[in-house]
Amino acid sequence: MRKTLLVFCLCLMCQIFNAQKHEFLKMPKFSIDDLNKAKSAIDEKAPAEILYRSIHYRVDPYNGQLIKKYAYRIKIYDKDKSEDWLNLDIHLQENKSGSRETLTSVKANVYNLEEGKIAETKVDKSSKFKSKENKYVTINKFAFPNIKNGSVIEYQYEVSSPFMYELPIIYVELDTPSIYTEYVLDSPTNMSYHIDFTGSLTPKHQKVGEDFLYGADAKTYRFAFENLKAFKSEKFVKNNDNYRTKIRAELHSTFFNNGLKTYTSTWEDIRKTLWEHDEFGMQYKKDKLAKDMLPKSILEEKDELKKANLIFDFVKTSYTWNNTTGFYTENGIKELAKTKTGNTGDLNLMLINMLRSQGIKAYPILISTVKNGMVNLTFPNIGNFDYVIAAAELGKTIYLFDATSKQSKEGILPGRVWNSNGLLLRDDKAEVISLNNIKPSYSSHTTKAKIHDDGTVTGEYQDQDEGLLALNAKEDFDENPEKYTKQYKENFSVDFSDINSRVLDDGEFRSTMRFTSNNMIDNLGKRKIINPLLFLHQTSNDFDQQEERKYMIDFISPISKTKIVEIEIPEGYEIAELPKSKKIITDDKEISYSYTVERKGNKILTISEFQIASADYPKEYYPAFKQIWKVISDSENQVMSLIKK
Repeated sequence: MRKTLLVFCLCLMCQIFNAQKHEFLKMPKFSIDDLNKAKSAIDEKAPAEILYRSIHYRVDPYNGQLIKKYAYRIKIYDKDKSEDWLNLDIHLQENKSGSRETLTSVKANVYNLEEGKIAETKVDKSSKFKSKENKYVTINKFAFPNIKNGSVIEYQYEVSSPFMYELPIIYVELDTPSIYTEYVLDSPTNMSYHIDFTGSLTPKHQKVGEDFLYGADAKTYRFAFENLKAFKSEKFVKNNDNYRTKIRAELHSTFFNNGLKTYTSTWEDIRKTLWEHDEFGMQYKKDKLAKDMLPKSILEEKDELKKANLIFDFVKTSYTWNNTTGFYTENGIKELAKTKTGNTGDLNLMLINMLRSQGIKAYPILISTVKNGMVNLTFPNIGNFDYVIAAAELGKTIYLFDATSKQSKEGILPGRVWNSNGLLLRDDKAEVISLNNIKPSYSSHTTKAKIHDDGTVTGEYQDQDEGLLALNAKEDFDENPEKYTKQYKENFSVDFSDINSRVLDDGEFRSTMRFTSNNMIDNLGKRKIINPLLFLHQTSNDFDQQEERKYMIDFISPISKTKIVEIEIPEGYEIAELPKSKKIITDDKEISYSYTVERKGNKILTISEFQIASADYPKEYYPAFKQIWKVISDSENQVMSLIKK
């Protein structure tokens, strides 16, 4: 027993000693060995590798500024596959009051091996240019010169920021392997931060405690990771970043002049803070403005649900989203009434205001969009969220609305919203709720074609979407009609013409077109070989992951997809054996597929349909999807032959 205890104590002492002797914030001196490296020892196929990466945040105890320092050293093995590292983008933020971040220093070099010696190229300031991402974000861009296979890129920069409340999320795992990555946060002891650490990785070195730093007593959080593999993304995942190891810090409390000030620490604290906020709660609590704006036809409607939908239609058609997310209003609903344009907060808080003005119980729901990542339910903080939608409570039913999309309907919200959870802010309490999209989306592809004796195939094709798929299609079309139209020719390699896309009366989005093709038929003597689905057949198994599935399988909504192809065969030909029909369904009826081919006079009718009953599935369903999609691929790649009599 004493021997076991001795061994345990020795191991613990070794760990403490190693942690103490590890030096953070010390980039190794550049060596010619870095240039001589031919491949990564972590992944020999990696096109690039992080040799050193340091993110250091510290709050200056004297001026209260947040100093953000970044230091990177990157080895390039294949420049053609390392696009992410060939330029440096530095994002600088500002707010409505005029406070802004400043770039205080930049140093960047490119190293190459020339005649056995180190050749250094400095990044010239002339390579820098600025661009505006949006009203509150400016991007400083730098292009690295003289990049070759074998180059090493090294850069360091510093940003001074007044925004010390919520620090940026740092992803420990990137798409590039890393020999060394560290995260350091230093703050005065009178400022306390919450550290949100999520993911599967454990630091090789860490130090959390108090120290004397930068001439003052400080609290330090230091984590270092070694020999990290590149993060492996998976298909059918809303946002792979949800599964990366990441670190985020948020200010919890301050103690200045013998006064303690605490910031949000519970969901209820968030509700209370926002309820009295000028750019949130004060926007929808006062209803006089909205009440005066509603047309008489809406005011006279007696049915509450019909009235709610009429108000929703009025807001989404009268006002336009400026593509800026956020739950605070950008200019306020009074200004929105004048300009007709606003951010997410402007539009949806206006909607809530109007609903409440008519006696309808309406509340905001804070959302973290899919792009922003999953809400950490164990770490209540306002920084989790970047979006707000509207909820109307009629009886015991909650109806959801989002006025940012003109194509949306009650319960049919943009895909960016469906991210598992939201924070419902009633007037008297906050409540975390599940947000699961249960309304199915439908996609139908209909083709009517004719085979000519010379082997040419002509016909008409119709692509129609309903539900969330229609909303997505309409948004893509509005963003770039030319690009949307071009996708048909790129996806199917068919010569389409007369393409016409439009919204139908019931909200479906339909595209119709004509086509001509000379390459759909293989002529073998008197035989013509053709796939009865023409250009609509599945060419591969979408569920082709060989490694064990790690993450949830996401579709955003339940989906039903149907392909219907009717082919008129030319006179003087008879049909050989038709492809075999197939039907498969899981025991729980969650996933199903059917494929049928039949002859009707001088026409061949082929129908292929799959249904997915839920918006997402546990990873354990992956083998079932893999099996069914193999059946789909095998079935849809069957061909038939026409024989000349």
